[in-house]
Amino acid sequence: MPVLVTGASGFIGSHVVRELLSRGYSVKAMIRDSSLSGIFQENDRLEIVQANLFDIDSLKLAVQDCDDVIHCAASLYIGAKDVKKEVVDPSVIGTKNLCEVMGNVRRIVHTSSVAAIRSSTFENGKVFTRRDWCEDADELNNSYGFAKAEAEREIRKWASERDVRLVTIHPSIVFGPILHRRHTDGSMAYLKHFCGKIPFVLDIHVNFVDVRDVAVAHVNALEYGEDKGRYIIHKKGLWMNEIGQILNLNLKGKFATKRLPRFLAYVLAFFHPKLSIKRLKGNLGSYVSYDVEDSFEVLDLPNYDFERTIVDSINSIRA
Repeated sequence: MPVLVTGASGFIGSHVVRELLSRGYSVKAMIRDSSLSGIFQENDRLEIVQANLFDIDSLKLAVQDCDDVIHCAASLYIGAKDVKKEVVDPSVIGTKNLCEVMGNVRRIVHTSSVAAIRSSTFENGKVFTRRDWCEDADELNNSYGFAKAEAEREIRKWASERDVRLVTIHPSIVFGPILHRRHTDGSMAYLKHFCGKIPFVLDIHVNFVDVRDVAVAHVNALEYGEDKGRYIIHKKGLWMNEIGQILNLNLKGKFATKRLPRFLAYVLAFFHPKLSIKRLKGNLGSYVSYDVEDSFEVLDLPNYDFERTIVDSINSIRA
């Protein structure tokens, strides 16, 4: 039986497909846009299926003959103009629709996020665990956290009423080698900044993990880990200027390390399409962390060195 991977053309999804194929699994890679099928190399064990989370009939065909589903499909907040339509609905309604057609599925791995764990308001330096939930978000305030938490609640409610194995994976921001130019958007936009000519960085703290660890976590969670378990997959937290320092030590070129003063960051937000005063107020100079507990051991992850993750990411973007 093939494993269905939703969101297969996304950054995480494409690496999950690659990991599954490398281990001999048969895979159904579900994508919305057929033009993105070129992300994958031809393989006798790979079937590309075009489907949409809002189209029940296409979902029924996609999940047909699959005992296992790895649900990676979701939307990112970055660049969204209508957050309900572009961020919340794909996660929440999309997950509801998928649940509706998974009557014969026996094992599900769901891509959640630390956004479903971290509260919208927090004390500086707060350490979150898998027992935490984002409960103070809504569609207007922290729409991404709201979307990820609500989608996880939906699939957990559905799974609790059935004889089905469910594990949710909660990555922090995902870095690593990209498999398509479109993967430079979203989480990799933090690192794409260093490939441009802007000579400064914002005073922002970034919690991240390697996409290759995240992909292995998804595949291993089909068998490893506690049923209905939540696993935080997080490696390191660094300030943006610290990332620049690592790049200067490991790669040719001069990477930005100078922090932009706070008042100038707010001025920049007026002109930058992906920044806002509200977003900066919640991020400048503040930080949180995550306790991964035994996630890396239980899911038997490679545990990539964080400097290698950053360097491989930049080399990938440059290529």
